Amino acid sequence: MKSVKEEQFATLKSMADGIAALFYPVVEVAIHSVKSGKIAYLANNISKRNVGDDAGLEELTPGELESLTGPYEKLNWDGKKVRSVSIRADVDGEAEYIFCINFSTSLLDDARNALEIFLSVNRLQPQPVQLFKHDWQEKINVFLHQWLNENNASLSSLTRHQKKELVTELYRQGAFSVRNAADYIANVLSMGRATVYKHLKEIKH
Repeated sequence: MKSVKEEQFATLKSMADGIAALFYPVVEVAIHSVKSGKIAYLANNISKRNVGDDAGLEELTPGELESLTGPYEKLNWDGKKVRSVSIRADVDGEAEYIFCINFSTSLLDDARNALEIFLSVNRLQPQPVQLFKHDWQEKINVFLHQWLNENNASLSSLTRHQKKELVTELYRQGAFSVRNAADYIANVLSMGRATVYKHLKEIKH
């Protein structure tokens, strides 16, 4: 029959395996033995440590161990950052293990850096004036989304009344003076072309 300590250690190992599997390959879970000061278990080893290695707990006393510490940041062997939390696991009221979840943020850091480069406004050039001078579709788009923001609405949730109101506002802005504008606005607002013309007729009268 397993002791309470053995049962708890088996539970902690299963939790470690589950967390490591769920967040593979960026999360390592280490279980440290407080009494021996050694690493007792490793799931998805990304730190290149071994079971039995020193856990670095020599300078800690049981009273200094918080139930939850972190998140805090440290540096991995490859120079990449790891974000960690440490959870104290007690047996019979005494600190027995430290359950550490180590999350390597390198993939997210790389993705963020790539996005910053890709979306950098410094690489954008002003729109060519002549090319976009008569870009009536963009003008409609700009007005449309300003209206949506001001009215706390979205295209997908517009009511029939709001669509009619938008058609009215676009008419007042002169949007329908351009050929094919009615077709474009009908498509954007998910309305029938006939409905748009019906609203326009009512506006003009």
